[in-house]
Amino acid sequence: MTTSLPERSRHVAAVLAEAGARGRVRQLADSTRTAAEAAAALGCEVGAIANSLIFISDGEPVLVLTSGAHRVDTEALAQRWGRGELARATPEQVRAATGQVIGGVAPVGHPRPLPTAVDAALADHPQIWAVAGTPRTVFPTTAEELRELTAAAVLDVTSTLPAQRPRP
Repeated sequence: MTTSLPERSRHVAAVLAEAGARGRVRQLADSTRTAAEAAAALGCEVGAIANSLIFISDGEPVLVLTSGAHRVDTEALAQRWGRGELARATPEQVRAATGQVIGGVAPVGHPRPLPTAVDAALADHPQIWAVAGTPRTVFPTTAEELRELTAAAVLDVTSTLPAQRPRP
């Protein structure tokens, strides 16, 4: 029941419901502040956790939804995304951009939509989990639903660049 959720998570749940998302927000007894904690609490692979990371690029906050099994290569991602340098946001910048704290940033429910990239590797999992506004709330979703909810670009966030095909 959403009335027992923290206020920020109720807001995320309302945004998800309005958008027609299938998964429902749930509160866990254990922290989901890290991907490893979330995976342990949910009994899933760490790669099925969608981390919400805020960076500053071209003077604005951007959201990167990455697999918990990946570390973002900011230089490679900025190049693929066609953006300037990606710098990790400070806790204050995260809160200003999302209204949420680090470790509790949901993909939705921010004061305004953020330019977003979704890690292509999340599509390897039929169900993924994303944080829902606090370090103890989550919701199930899919990579495609995340893309739709956030109007995101789907990109490889790691340093492995696709092989270049020779031109004829």
